[in-house]
Amino acid sequence: MATFIRWARLSVFILLIFSCKSKKLAADGSVDENMSAKNIIKTHYQNQIDFKTLSGRMKIRYFDGESSKSVTVSLRMEKNKAIWISAPLGVVKAYVTPNRVTFYNKLQNEYFDGDFSYLSNMLGTELDFDKVQNLLLGQALFDLRDAKYDASISESDYVLKPKKQLVLFKTLYMIEPDNFKISAQQLSQPLKKRFLDIAYKNYQLINEKILPNEIVITAIEANSKNIIDLDYRSIEFNRTLNFPYRIPKGYKKIVIKTDAL
Repeated sequence: MATFIRWARLSVFILLIFSCKSKKLAADGSVDENMSAKNIIKTHYQNQIDFKTLSGRMKIRYFDGESSKSVTVSLRMEKNKAIWISAPLGVVKAYVTPNRVTFYNKLQNEYFDGDFSYLSNMLGTELDFDKVQNLLLGQALFDLRDAKYDASISESDYVLKPKKQLVLFKTLYMIEPDNFKISAQQLSQPLKKRFLDIAYKNYQLINEKILPNEIVITAIEANSKNIIDLDYRSIEFNRTLNFPYRIPKGYKKIVIKTDAL
């Protein structure tokens, strides 16, 4: 648990980055070779999940190249408003809103309270609440409607690449044809040797709503490689939820120096 706490201090918000029976969805759809990038993007957004609240548990497995750890946390979300996670016994709690990123841990009597600049610096791209929420729900991290894309086919997925790829920042999106959810999205900064891959291994159908079942996040910077595996369990929708969070008195504030992106 102590190792998990130390990792949480540095990267818990990668995760920020779902009780009913669910079933996995097999990728048995077929791609339409004539479908345009515009229609692929349009269908992706038409299939966004609609809910008010979401709650459940999330198993987190973390590997940094030398050691691996796993923990199961409670997860609560109010769409577009809040994401809350709590480790067993409340040892670590995190609370994210559109304007605030904060967490604390009881083992080290410390807390962080700030904005998204630390997370953005760590992943090498500007992040906000919407992007973190999109990551968790199987939506494109960035709004695909803000640029023009070329569409191609790779095996059983549609592949979208910007018509004008930036030199310093490159993106690629793969969309599965069954439900037009993201199967993988990649962001890279070649000059800084940064690479982020978010792979959605499968999806689950719960009460006619489609959610990721397992997400594998691979973050590479220079010679450092971290892998985070998220597995959602025991999902319920639209319960009345609260988000208990209060930084204990006497805890030391974590001051994190961040570099410009």
